[in-house]
Amino acid sequence: MTQERTSFFTKAAFMAVALSGAVAVSPVFAFSSGGSSSGASGTPVCKAGQVYDKKKHGCVQAGSSLIDDGTLYTQGRDLALAGRYEEALAALQAVSNQNDSMVLTMIGYSKRKLGNFDEGMALYARALAIDPNNVNTREYLGEAYVEKGKFGLAKAELAKIEALCGTECEQYHDLAAALAGAPNAT
Repeated sequence: MTQERTSFFTKAAFMAVALSGAVAVSPVFAFSSGGSSSGASGTPVCKAGQVYDKKKHGCVQAGSSLIDDGTLYTQGRDLALAGRYEEALAALQAVSNQNDSMVLTMIGYSKRKLGNFDEGMALYARALAIDPNNVNTREYLGEAYVEKGKFGLAKAELAKIEALCGTECEQYHDLAAALAGAPNAT
């Protein structure tokens, strides 16, 4: 990933956590049905629905008040992008601010990837109502349109992304690639 996909609030929360050393965060989290152990990369392994709390040196429930929204969002996003949608939803749905555009986007992405297309689309609409300039939401919405063969709508999202961040941003490249790989998209 060439550009971090986080909202300002998430970056600020993540930095606060990183500076305090409160919670360990890694790019992708491994979960197992067992308790806590260390994965191959040294990353703690927690049960589904749990996250690693560095202060407690162990796994805690994702909804624990000890884990801040930024950490939960980051873990949920990383799990979703790794294709671990059920685990991503556990972390993302534990975020206390369920009206954050990026949280709604990643919940929508996970739901869509699990086959709940209409629910994912509704969450994208809610995210865009909060932040119409969210290029991540626009990318995923465009990709959803490609999946459903609605290429005109996908191209409209691509044009909106271009207006927001140009043709060099990751979101533009990803949606353009989805369109290019789709039959009958021209």
